[in-house]
Amino acid sequence: MVQTVPCKYKTGRVLGNGTYATVKEAMHVDTGKYYAVKIINKKLMEGREHMIRNEINVLRRISQNHKNILSLVDYFETLNNLYLVTDLALGGELFDRICQKGSYFERDAAHLVQVVVEAVQYLHENGVVHRDLKPENLLFRTPDEDSDLLIADFGLSRIIDTEKFHVLTTTCGTPGYMAPEIFKKTGHGKPVDMWAIGVITFFLLCGYTPFEHDSNMDEMHAIMNADYSFDEQYWHGVSDNAKDFITKLLTIDPSKRLTAEQALEHPWLQAEVKKEDEGKDLLPNVSKNFNARRTFKKAVDLVRLSQYLGHKHAASMGGGKARDDSSHQGVQDLDGVKPVQEGLDEVLKTDE
Repeated sequence: MVQTVPCKYKTGRVLGNGTYATVKEAMHVDTGKYYAVKIINKKLMEGREHMIRNEINVLRRISQNHKNILSLVDYFETLNNLYLVTDLALGGELFDRICQKGSYFERDAAHLVQVVVEAVQYLHENGVVHRDLKPENLLFRTPDEDSDLLIADFGLSRIIDTEKFHVLTTTCGTPGYMAPEIFKKTGHGKPVDMWAIGVITFFLLCGYTPFEHDSNMDEMHAIMNADYSFDEQYWHGVSDNAKDFITKLLTIDPSKRLTAEQALEHPWLQAEVKKEDEGKDLLPNVSKNFNARRTFKKAVDLVRLSQYLGHKHAASMGGGKARDDSSHQGVQDLDGVKPVQEGLDEVLKTDE
C-alpha cells in the first residue's frame, strides 16, 4: 500500500507553462519561505522511475555549488506528478532584461556568454549535460542591476526519457537551439550544449536566431547543414572575433566544436574592451528584431495551435486523417503529459 505524508509546501499562482511542465510559486509551510516548484507529469519518466530519486539527489548536490545555477532545493511526488522545488528567480528572463536597458554593447553580450559558458563548464565537469539551453532558461536571481544570471532546468534530460524529451522539445517547442547530432540521432553529449551557446550568442548579438524558417522541418534542415549567415544589415559593427566564436561553436562535427574550456580561452571572451572602444550600441537593432519576431512567432504559434486543435477535432469526429508530417510525429504518443491538476494536502512518502 502506498504511504502518504502531509505536504510541506502550499502551491500558488502559475509562474509559467513550459513544453513539459508547469511552474508555480510555492511556500514552505513551516518557514514561510517562497520557492518555485516545477511540476512534471510522471508519464514522461516511465521506465526510469527507479532512477529518479538518485538523479535528483545528484542534481541537488551539483546545483548548490555554483552561483550561476538555479539551486534545486527539494522534491516531492504524488501518484501523477513529480515536483521539483527550486530557488525563486525574481529578476526575469535574459532578453527582457536586455530590452529594458538604456544601451547594450558587444562587451555586455560577451560578459553574459562568459557567465553561461563558465556555468556549463561546471556542469560538464560534474557529468551533467543540460540539453535544453535557450534564453528562456537563463534567468536573473533578482531585479538588481548586478544580479546573478542563472541557468535553470539543467539536468531534466536525466530524469525524462530521452526519446520523449526530444519529441517534446521539437514538437512543442522550436528546434532552433538543438544541435545537428540530435536530429541525426548520433549523440547528445556535452557538445550539444556548446552548439546551443553558439545559437544563444548569435541571438544576443542580433536579436534573431541563425536558423529561422517558417516551418520546423526547414529549420531542422538548416541546422543539420549549419546553413546560416551574418547578414551585413544586422551584423554591421559586430567584431570578427564574435563571428569567429560563433562559427567555431556552430560546427556540424561535434568533435571539432569548441569545448567549454576552449570557449573560455577564445579571444572574444578574453578581450578587455575599454569603454571608448566598445563599438556601436546594439540595443536598437537587437530589440527591434527580437520584438518583431516575438510578435510574428505568437501569430505562427496561434495558427499552429488552431490547426492542431482543428485536426484533433476532425479526427475525433471521424473526419480527419492522422497527420504524418515529421513536425507532429510523436504528438499523439505524448497527449496528456501536461501535469495533472491535483490538491496537495498529501504526497507520497519518500525514505530519506
